[in-house]
Amino acid sequence: MTSDAIPECEDAPFLARNASGTLLRLAAGGMLPARWFAPPPPPASDRAARRGLLSLEVVSHCWQYSRFLAYQLSALAQFPPQKLRVTMTVFYAREDTQTQALLDFFAQQSVPNVTWNWQTLPKASLFRRGIGRNLAARATTADWIWFTDCDVMFRAGCLDALAEQLQGRTEALLYPREERVTPLLSEDDPVLLRSAQGPALVEVDDQNFTTRRIDRATGPLQITHGDVARACGYCPTLRLYQQPADHFCKAYEDRAFRWLLGTQGVGIDVPNVYRLRHATKGRYRAGSTSGQLRGAIRRAKSWLSERIATPRAR
Repeated sequence: MTSDAIPECEDAPFLARNASGTLLRLAAGGMLPARWFAPPPPPASDRAARRGLLSLEVVSHCWQYSRFLAYQLSALAQFPPQKLRVTMTVFYAREDTQTQALLDFFAQQSVPNVTWNWQTLPKASLFRRGIGRNLAARATTADWIWFTDCDVMFRAGCLDALAEQLQGRTEALLYPREERVTPLLSEDDPVLLRSAQGPALVEVDDQNFTTRRIDRATGPLQITHGDVARACGYCPTLRLYQQPADHFCKAYEDRAFRWLLGTQGVGIDVPNVYRLRHATKGRYRAGSTSGQLRGAIRRAKSWLSERIATPRAR
């Protein structure tokens, strides 16, 4: 069975897509068996338990978020891994001239053990992260592949600690048990204003981050075994998640990916994973009513969670 099970009427494609999306979200919540939609991942016995100097591909998407991507790429340049070979893959669209300029700048930066890999997509394909992630999963030659977002940073010692954790492992999906996050940043926050001034290496004050515990492999924190990625791709049998879109889509694929792999992931100790949090998501147009409303909702939810959550170390 595939997500094509719900037909798309020519006179109502929007409703059909919504119905298909609802079905997939319910299915991924456990209402339907994953094997109805895709074959299982290869068994652990068929996955290489590699040791030594491992390779990792990091896969990120960027659409008009160059002010965030600047920090991600800068962190790789400022804290290059010593125990891991990294391919930094960024999917983007040529229409995004600020991201193009940023990538052109970093293409000139030589960083030990880091290979830059810029991949263009048509804008509509970029807007559905499942498309780029599936392309990367199928094509990767790395031992492991980390599906992330462009607001995540790998700071001092992060990737070398990851290299140690990955030795000899065969799990399908891993994730760091902790991340350090900012409060919700507005467009005029000094952090974003600094990186918006033009392509450059930028540094962030790590005193403005708090620690959060992670309990599953969420969207930007999915570390997948290379053999699993090559065999399974990234939700390729779920047609909706491989269809181009007219705006940057909320990544429901993340949950579906875990469902298809049959795991929420295994937590590992990886320090100094940082993330910049933004009040307004990139899938909403700047200044739009929907963007302002969603930003207000995100701020309210963040405020509430910080009030009711168990205090965490800063």
